[in-house]
Amino acid sequence: MFSRLIARLTRNTRRVKFCTFPERTVPTLASSTMSSNMRYILVSGGVISGIGKGVIASSIGTILKSCGLKVTSIKIDPYLNIDAGTFSPYEHGEVFVLDDGGEVDLDLGNYERFLDVKLTRDNNITTGKIYQSVINKERKGDYLGKTVQVVPHITDAIQEWVQRVAKIPVDGKNEEPEVCVIELGGTIGDIEGMPFVEAFRQFQFRVKRENFCCVHVSLVPQPGSTGEQKTKPTQNSVRELRGLGLSPDLVVARSQNPIGQGVKEKISMFCHVSPDQVICIHDCSSIYRVPVMLEEQNVIRFFSERLHLEMPSRNGGKLLRKWRDLSDRFDHLRKDVSIALVGKYTQLEDAYASVIKALKHASLACNHKLTLKYIEACHLEEESMSTNPVRYHEAWSQLCSSDGVLVPGGFGVRGVEGKIRAAEWARKNKRPYLGVCLGMQVAVIEYARNVLGFKDAHSTEFDPKTENQVVIDMPEHNPGDMGGTMRLGQRKTIFKSDNSVLRKLYGKPDYVEERHRHRYEVNPEYVERLQKKGLHFVGQDVEGERMEIVELEDHPFYVGVQYHPEFLSRPMRPSPPYLGLLLASCGKLQSYISRGCRHSPREPSFYSDTSSEEDDLPSFSSPPRNNSQSSGAE
Repeated sequence: MFSRLIARLTRNTRRVKFCTFPERTVPTLASSTMSSNMRYILVSGGVISGIGKGVIASSIGTILKSCGLKVTSIKIDPYLNIDAGTFSPYEHGEVFVLDDGGEVDLDLGNYERFLDVKLTRDNNITTGKIYQSVINKERKGDYLGKTVQVVPHITDAIQEWVQRVAKIPVDGKNEEPEVCVIELGGTIGDIEGMPFVEAFRQFQFRVKRENFCCVHVSLVPQPGSTGEQKTKPTQNSVRELRGLGLSPDLVVARSQNPIGQGVKEKISMFCHVSPDQVICIHDCSSIYRVPVMLEEQNVIRFFSERLHLEMPSRNGGKLLRKWRDLSDRFDHLRKDVSIALVGKYTQLEDAYASVIKALKHASLACNHKLTLKYIEACHLEEESMSTNPVRYHEAWSQLCSSDGVLVPGGFGVRGVEGKIRAAEWARKNKRPYLGVCLGMQVAVIEYARNVLGFKDAHSTEFDPKTENQVVIDMPEHNPGDMGGTMRLGQRKTIFKSDNSVLRKLYGKPDYVEERHRHRYEVNPEYVERLQKKGLHFVGQDVEGERMEIVELEDHPFYVGVQYHPEFLSRPMRPSPPYLGLLLASCGKLQSYISRGCRHSPREPSFYSDTSSEEDDLPSFSSPPRNNSQSSGAE
């Protein structure tokens, strides 16, 4: 039969149509898949944890986005917890909250700030989530009686999760990302991370090597005894990674001081990469400089060639120029502004990572260098005066010498009375004050005690039996379990006053959408009495039942917010509450508002250097808190 068909075709050649392609356009397996396939960049770390993988991953995403690509990020944490919600701040730093209420690792905050995107809870993968999903499938009988094992079931679940999440739009435009940057937490060799390493060994073949790239971040220490930079830890780390089936395409050498050419060539020789594939990132003045340092070492060109990326702009474009200007601006700040951060986790900077970043964004916008004074709240309490008088007087000295006061969120009774005293001092001495979450609640408690005269006023979180419960719990957000049971995620706040300072700073919108994380709220029964005495609740939830923003009349800047504005602060778009605090602390708030919350006309660019008192400041012509208004990193 087949031979008769061939014979008929050869006799009737006019009826046979052949497909032809123009020269150099014949499709190949590579070219037909390159244009549509997702590209994956895995960032791993070696030698020590906390080496800066998150900043490197964020910076890689930033330079790719600056070239016109759509970028998303995933963070993998090998711990067994389902999410970061129940962690003590001393364990992994702050808990970062997303729009959908996800409580995730603080590195996702870096991704959002650098890329100016909005991620989901599924962008944070933990061992707990993976095992939970596999066990749920096993209970449903999805594995048809098979023996469920780490390989292939756990590793397959990891790969499927990554591929699914990588396709979720994160830029507010519902466009599928083109590049996914994946950070593998921990260090290579950790036993808890082994299933993920094996999963990505398989993954590189699943998605094809031309769509997968591995970046390994390693430490190059410099012992003080010799002053010589040592490459052996990096060699060993790369050798272990290659032994596990992943060969790095880029080795990012982290060091305290700039790495010399000889050290770079030695890493190249022993780590099986060319010298151009060894990227040197030393400690610098600010993390804003890292994307610029990567671009200067031709990382854009490397990714373009290695992953066959079609980039609208090969030189980084306008966005990367703004990052360069931003880092230069940071290095040339001349004036100082001091802020007292009164908290209870001050021994670990990462516990307030987003708060500190938001303060830096705002101080940079004000053309002032931030001097942050960490004050342990319990050292401000009267009891501390007798138990530790030195710490007591040091704490009060730092508070009194600060230009502004910030009381961030927190849980537990320790240090609460100290925070209340800090709020009282800021109110009485007309010092700019911003209270966030618990910081707003302690401001209300202090006012109820000292202005309304309710000396026993307190929160039911700290004193359930108090007669004057000015802060109460929300039963519907406290069902018993600790994890994921608070009022979480993006919520709408309606402005109730046209004269609100914060409303003006936001650009005079009717409402804003900010992220929340709390179990307690101001008791509505006390609102009217507080407002009659000058403490105005200018922002409320949609139902008008929950107090979201409080402002004190006849004060330079005394503001409390129930939400966490730091989670939406960006390097080139600082959070309005934090910007207001810094402007008031610098003595510029009134002039800024009088100009319609816009920068001085004498300074046409946000990034130009200036020595004038009325230096340029960012403007908010519309509320930058709506999903539909996310655009770039500006």
